[in-house]
Amino acid sequence: MTERFDCHYCKESLFGKKYILKEDSPYCVKCYENLYSNTCEECKNPIGADCKDLSYKDRHWHESCFHCFQCKNSLVDKPFAAKEEHLLCTDCYSNEYSSKCNECKKTIMPGTRKMEYKGNSWHETCFICYRCQQPIGTKSFIPKDNQNFCVPCYEKQFAMQCVQCKKAITTGGVTYREQPWHKECFVCTACKKQLSGQRFTSRDEFAYCLSCFCNLYAKKCAGCTNPISGLGGTKYISFEERQWHNDCFNCKKCSLSLVGRGFLTERDDILCPECGKDI
Repeated sequence: MTERFDCHYCKESLFGKKYILKEDSPYCVKCYENLYSNTCEECKNPIGADCKDLSYKDRHWHESCFHCFQCKNSLVDKPFAAKEEHLLCTDCYSNEYSSKCNECKKTIMPGTRKMEYKGNSWHETCFICYRCQQPIGTKSFIPKDNQNFCVPCYEKQFAMQCVQCKKAITTGGVTYREQPWHKECFVCTACKKQLSGQRFTSRDEFAYCLSCFCNLYAKKCAGCTNPISGLGGTKYISFEERQWHNDCFNCKKCSLSLVGRGFLTERDDILCPECGKDI
């Protein structure tokens, strides 16, 4: 007696018929397609056993249905991109979604290196210095008037030179006596502390911080012996080549302020008329 060879699902004989093995069990073509065939994303029909099943992220297509969503050209064995569940050839994707080069105005293809700055994009080979025409790449650059310059070219063409160190000033800077300085070069002549953002004064065209200027040049108060800067509206009293801060111009004995009052002198001391009446 001949051993039976039937479809595992419908039990019909498979002798002389085409069949498909799945997990070591034979199925007739009809049962296999009904049970296991994937549905095509495009035409929604089953992908039969005789058809090539193309898959991408758990989705399936007939070979003839696997095409670009926009231009309908076949994507079989070609690069493609996915956007919002749709498959697109690289040309359609680039035209629709890729950025355009700010220099040559052509599409920057997916996967190619691009440079970006303030919302604009360039091909790497198009991102060049306006002056020397050399690629900038990842080097520092300075934008000016909608053009980009490498640092050496910018310094040669536009930057002022610091009057102290003679090097280009590329950012910030200080102007003193109509001459440009780096902030770090504009320092007190005496102590070398930076003067940028600080109160300062000058003598013989040299800049000094207030502390050094007072210590070096300011007259000393005859009362407290501290310098009288005379800067910023500071008031002081001068008498016979001696000077006093307003707050220090007081009677030696009773400490009464003598500003705007009459006074007497006894050697180096000043006295109010009351205290000096016995002199």
